[in-house]
Amino acid sequence: MRNRVRRTIRQAIPAMLAIAGISLGSATVGSAQDLPQARLTPADQGWIARIQDALTATTLFKARFQQIAPDGKRSTGTAWLDRPGRMRFDYDKPSPLLLVANDGQIVYVDRDLGQVTTLPVDRTPVGLLLRPDLKLSGDVTVTALRHVGGRVNLTMVRSAAPAEGSLTLMFDEQPLTLRGWVVRDAQGRDTQVDLFDITTPGSLPASLFVLPKDAG
Repeated sequence: MRNRVRRTIRQAIPAMLAIAGISLGSATVGSAQDLPQARLTPADQGWIARIQDALTATTLFKARFQQIAPDGKRSTGTAWLDRPGRMRFDYDKPSPLLLVANDGQIVYVDRDLGQVTTLPVDRTPVGLLLRPDLKLSGDVTVTALRHVGGRVNLTMVRSAAPAEGSLTLMFDEQPLTLRGWVVRDAQGRDTQVDLFDITTPGSLPASLFVLPKDAG
């Protein structure tokens, strides 16, 4: 029974990493010549500017989230964002998984196994949301902008490594509000995170964003 539980947890870890846009698979780093270029109209450029402004204005929230893994498995939890630089995703039990971003790092924890993984936040596409100078240009390239059923979806890649995967941000159009994202890894597998019950508290306790440490 214990081995089965541990196997399930190991299978969940790639999806947890994908919530921040990290692929565990090997990727072929594309060159600038391989960079997909979006055909953007002036209206599209206007939407991109509005989205950038909306993300910059999104400094604090608490929300429930649902994650849909590439195999269709669903998990839920609570998310907190405190820009710039801080984020926490705490999965509902029985999942033992926790993600905390602060001080330029993202830490992933399996509380059952005592396993802690630490990576630089700038290695993750979702790290874009934590930047103090959030820009949808330069080291990221917008590859698509789509309007679907009252939502606008913006897809981007890292300009220097487009083959590593993409991040699609999903917004309600009216008012323009972040509702989640989809991470596509280098193997073309999608992990979707949907945000709901979003609130904007006046402040969040600093204790939420204390980086876990390896017990070993």
